[in-house]
Amino acid sequence: MTIPMWMLLGFATWTLLLLMATVGVYRWVRILFSNVPIASFRSDQPDGEDWYRRGTRAHANCVENLPVFGTIVFVISALGINTPAVDYLSMLVLIARVCQSLVHVSHVQTNRFVAVRFTFFCIQLVCFLALIVIAASYGV
Repeated sequence: MTIPMWMLLGFATWTLLLLMATVGVYRWVRILFSNVPIASFRSDQPDGEDWYRRGTRAHANCVENLPVFGTIVFVISALGINTPAVDYLSMLVLIARVCQSLVHVSHVQTNRFVAVRFTFFCIQLVCFLALIVIAASYGV
């Protein structure tokens, strides 16, 4: 397995861990031990403590970006591109994603923390675009 594939697997694993550690714990404890109806957690209504809402958004951010990264890794793998730049950019995507999620979940979102979180998001975008350029220019 290539490094980009490992990073994609890491991204998927992080998405699941984030779900289980934030959204899952909050909901499962209430459903299993507090007799809260399972249908009481509606996605169209803000509910729960602040950290729970941040965890929900952080998980949604991962879910939204996972197919993008997956598509890029698929194309890179299908083309047989295996370079240090691709490896480095793929690692940077996962590192920035984990950091973005941790900042999102673990801190009240002041302007400073949102700026830090946004910086990690921008790092991912730049890496995505660089990987796309590498894939698109391969063999040209």
